[in-house]
Amino acid sequence: MENRVPAVSIRNVSKRFGHVQANKDVSMELYRGEILALLGENGSGKTTLMNMLSGIYYPDEGEILIDGKEAVIASPKDAFDLGIGMIHQHFKLVDVLTAAENIVLGLKGRLDLKEAARKIREICDAYGFDVDPNQKIYDMSVSQKQTVEIVKVLYRGADILILDEPTAVLTPQEADRLFTVLRNMRNDGKAIVIITHKMNEVLALSDRVAILRKGEYIGERKTIETTAEEMTNLMVGHTVSLNIQRPLPHDVKPRLKVEDLTVRNEEGIVRLDHVTFTANSGEILGIAGISGSGQKELLEAIAGLQVTEKGSVRYIEDSGEEEELIGKDPLEIQQMGVALSFVPEDRLGMGLVGSMDLTDNMMLRSFRQGHSPFTDRKKPREVAQHVVEDLEVSTPGLGTAVRQLSGGNVQKVLVGREITSAPTVLLTAYAVRGLDINSSYTIYDLINRQKEQGVAVIYVGEDLDVLVELSDRILVLCGGKVSGILDGKRATKEEVGLLMTRVGGLEEETEKKGDTHD
Repeated sequence: MENRVPAVSIRNVSKRFGHVQANKDVSMELYRGEILALLGENGSGKTTLMNMLSGIYYPDEGEILIDGKEAVIASPKDAFDLGIGMIHQHFKLVDVLTAAENIVLGLKGRLDLKEAARKIREICDAYGFDVDPNQKIYDMSVSQKQTVEIVKVLYRGADILILDEPTAVLTPQEADRLFTVLRNMRNDGKAIVIITHKMNEVLALSDRVAILRKGEYIGERKTIETTAEEMTNLMVGHTVSLNIQRPLPHDVKPRLKVEDLTVRNEEGIVRLDHVTFTANSGEILGIAGISGSGQKELLEAIAGLQVTEKGSVRYIEDSGEEEELIGKDPLEIQQMGVALSFVPEDRLGMGLVGSMDLTDNMMLRSFRQGHSPFTDRKKPREVAQHVVEDLEVSTPGLGTAVRQLSGGNVQKVLVGREITSAPTVLLTAYAVRGLDINSSYTIYDLINRQKEQGVAVIYVGEDLDVLVELSDRILVLCGGKVSGILDGKRATKEEVGLLMTRVGGLEEETEKKGDTHD
């Protein structure tokens, strides 16, 4: 490979944002006909580096060569002109337009949608995509939208592709189809970079691995010659155990009983359809489902944040006495003595106040507990310090505004605050989304500790490997309905993936097999 001219050569590239050194003297290469996995912890500079390659940022120092020639990439248009396309984690599509209209949007020249549709089908046939050029984006699944994004950059002539967390919201079956397409593109001579935290995907898909740590290039490995453990140790700088523990549940008893729960959104569309299950103390109930299957509405309905159409959510005291939560707001639920903690999907919208510092965000949980007109900042400051130390939150100090932290550190602050409130029910929505592997395992350990203390944990996750390893039972949602409840010890991610795409599928059978504590 070293005898060939690299498709991309990054030489001594550095990038700063104020006092923060995002990349420092990074040099690496990418070749045609290969898939390179770019790995690193949160804040290691992976996305910043690729944003410089795709024209979103410009390097402060160093140079980028394309096919051996120095290139000036000052905008995404410059990147496209050089054949570079980046597929971001959050898609940039117009919902009311068709696939073909999105793909040609912004291109110069006469608009001929028939010719565009013909060219799109050509690309799809060449690589194994399945796209209907005339389908509206709002009618598409997440994987179909991602496919449109990839076809869009190929339509514009890209032969160097960058994919940021490409499987974050895909089922295992959809991820396998994407891998097949990426291999087809690699075999056609495309140069591909994937940014991912999922080691099993790195081992299954990539040819080579490049590792960044704290903005610096650490080294590379041929995928076939390395292991998940070695890659993780290089990313973090010390040995990390990759085993997710699943302590046996003990003293299990019903804590939260959800029956016939139905929720409509503001447009009148059913988001939860007659959902019934029980969450037990001393147990982790995993919630699986394709993004938008009702997970958000389920947790918000339990927390008193979502208006329900019918059904009940009953909190069961140790004495066996039941309290109905439906119809009560979060403050009323708290005043009932129900110790319920919620880690929402929207970190800075619902979970934390971005303009407030760490101490004040901790105080959001406790300010009503004071006995004088003045708020007590001592206890929240102690909680903030405890969270920073235990979860290794990277922050200049407790007085730093939360919005100035990286996404991963914001998530640590939110999870840490909710866990330190000593709940009896812990609701978590994508608790490790955006976290690097080391931080993720810290969160898994914290959740397991909550389980061992008798907390009923409801864990909404998107990594099926983790859900299967961590959960005692797994409830699968599809289209707002329960497709099945599986025994976590016996379930496979393939089985979970099938239920994620099958509305009401195997419901009775899986209830009998897995919901053994109800």
